[in-house]
Amino acid sequence: MTRTFLATLEFDGTRFVGWQRQREGRTVQQELEKVLERLAGGEIRAHAAGRTDAGVHALGMGVSFALPARWTPDSLQRALNALLPSDCFVAEVREARPEFHARTCAAEREYEYRIGTDAGARSPFREPFEWDLALPLDLELLEHSSRRLIGEHDFLAVSVRSSFRPHTRCRVRLARWEARSDHAGVRLRIAADRFLHHMVRMLVGTMVEVALGRRPETDMDALLAQDPAVRTSPPAPAQGLYFVMARYPEEWFLLPEVAA
Repeated sequence: MTRTFLATLEFDGTRFVGWQRQREGRTVQQELEKVLERLAGGEIRAHAAGRTDAGVHALGMGVSFALPARWTPDSLQRALNALLPSDCFVAEVREARPEFHARTCAAEREYEYRIGTDAGARSPFREPFEWDLALPLDLELLEHSSRRLIGEHDFLAVSVRSSFRPHTRCRVRLARWEARSDHAGVRLRIAADRFLHHMVRMLVGTMVEVALGRRPETDMDALLAQDPAVRTSPPAPAQGLYFVMARYPEEWFLLPEVAA
């Protein structure tokens, strides 16, 4: 008999080639499944709310898996944090219904992108965790660009064309640039029902070019309209991107007294 769990995972993506298992390179999925298999005494497959690329970080990646029924959320969290490598941390574990799946059951996902605009962005203590642009950006122009993203649009123009997906429409609820509290740069918060491969990084790269005066504001509208004459700017560097959270309807989870 097994129980299904959702673990909220934080990780520093600097030394990973991404979430998903690959033939070569260290992945988050590989490290987590190695620990889960040690706890379960058999093969375990973990499913994440999103797939991050090399260098991308997570503040709250939802990961689901099933383990033997002897495990409880509290004991599992302690065991995972005792065995996972130092660049991974489980912030929370909840028990979910047997049919729960971290990717397919997510109602919304949220990302954050951080840019350093001061000279200190080149510091080795900051560069792995933000885009070390070290140039001032027009926050008002960034905001004008991000507001255009709100609502449901076809984001084909800002995705990797070779990746498989059933369609390229996404519903964006939140897209807002703001000054960082450390006064060292800006950050984008963006939340949607789904994201395409490289979508956030391509949007950030294009919006930054607008804010630097290197391309017109109207290019954002043209990209959403799939104007063949308009292309995205190069994607922003991976190290500035963070998977913040996945949101799930509360009915997927068992109350502690029910789970006992």
